[in-house]
Amino acid sequence: MQMPSRSSLTQRHRYRQVLPPLRFPVEQTVTEGRAHFRLRLLLFESLDLELGSRATVCSDQFVYWNARDPRRCLAPDVFVCLGTVLDDVDTWKSWEHGGAPHLAVEISSPSDTPEGPWADKLDRYAELGVRELVRYHREAPPGRRLRIWDRVDDNLLEREVGERAEWSEVLELWWVVVPDPTVGRALRLARDPTAHDLLLTPLEQRDRQLEQRDRQLEQERQARETAEQRIRELEDELRRRKG
Repeated sequence: MQMPSRSSLTQRHRYRQVLPPLRFPVEQTVTEGRAHFRLRLLLFESLDLELGSRATVCSDQFVYWNARDPRRCLAPDVFVCLGTVLDDVDTWKSWEHGGAPHLAVEISSPSDTPEGPWADKLDRYAELGVRELVRYHREAPPGRRLRIWDRVDDNLLEREVGERAEWSEVLELWWVVVPDPTVGRALRLARDPTAHDLLLTPLEQRDRQLEQRDRQLEQERQARETAEQRIRELEDELRRRKG
């Protein structure tokens, strides 16, 4: 059940005390490298294309879960809330938007590698209430690039992950690390563990459709040339018989 908004209640009732106004920032200026941006965009655009009609998919926006403390916030690189479709979300406030996101993804940069800051962030994600937390570091050694935490007994427990593919309990898709021409290795989602059926971005989907169209046109051209050649052969054979 969605909680009534503060403004709707204060319009209907009179209260004995006045709550101080709180400011929940919409954005902050953070330097983002090109590789980080590409990795984030690949995930966001492919998830939004796949799930946008039945989920809210956001990227690099503040998530708040304590209406009394704006300091309790996170800004996942990508997050998904299933069953709630909102077109325009400046910030995600769990008390207004139906609870915590079901999935959050953190893409690590070299500056994020110390475990101290990550331990604090992990505690915040546990407090937020996400069901699945994914951390990807493309420059980490094999076996440590992809890390996944699942909510078990109201705690986030890190699972043992494989080298090639891991099942997403929230999305019912496969996490895969695949070659990428720009950043070398990218975290993607696929419908199969072999990554043959990746979730595509809109640009990738358009390119694939163009490739399929070009192949179809080439097949039609070859079929037409074969038919025309066969007609010429039959006409030559008919002339020889008449002669």
